[in-house]
Amino acid sequence: MKAQSIDFWFSVGCPTTYLTVMRLPELARTSGIAFRWRPFSACPLLPEQNTGPFAAYMWRDIERRAALYGLPARVPAPYPLQEFDLANRVAVLAAREGWCEHYVRATYRRWFQLGQEPGIEPNLSDSLREICQDPARIITAAKSDKIGEAYLAATAEARAIGLFDAPSFVVGREVFCGDDRLEDAITWARRGTLAPG
Repeated sequence: MKAQSIDFWFSVGCPTTYLTVMRLPELARTSGIAFRWRPFSACPLLPEQNTGPFAAYMWRDIERRAALYGLPARVPAPYPLQEFDLANRVAVLAAREGWCEHYVRATYRRWFQLGQEPGIEPNLSDSLREICQDPARIITAAKSDKIGEAYLAATAEARAIGLFDAPSFVVGREVFCGDDRLEDAITWARRGTLAPG
């Protein structure tokens, strides 16, 4: 059975997610598939990956793939993030209020194109103002117990699904991990298989 939507699980602070958030609106439009933006904390699910050969590979891979997609990318970008959780708690609030995609795209654009770290100033307030949100209201609400509990619940749900990295795409019970699997997730949502038609 064909799926009508794909759950897009992401964590602001996962560098390769930049590639996805910048491509997703156009792919959603051309594929006709709706994407549900699902923020969570990837930290508890990820092995230590911010040092050594993996980090060098990650930045070079982002640089290559950004060029492939025609996206500007200044790498390495600031990483790891000082306020990873606040950036994601804002995304949780944004998902509840219906402006998640706009916030995440503005945040990642500033991170990878201007070198401004998410979750701190000037990125946080400038991204919120860009999408017509009041930084004072949003930051206060994002720090509330209610949003904290929702953030923990989303992370627990991601763990229960079996996610281990971000970005990830879930179509029914099928999990596709990594920006390079986005098109596979779209194909699966359309046809229920990756096998040639």
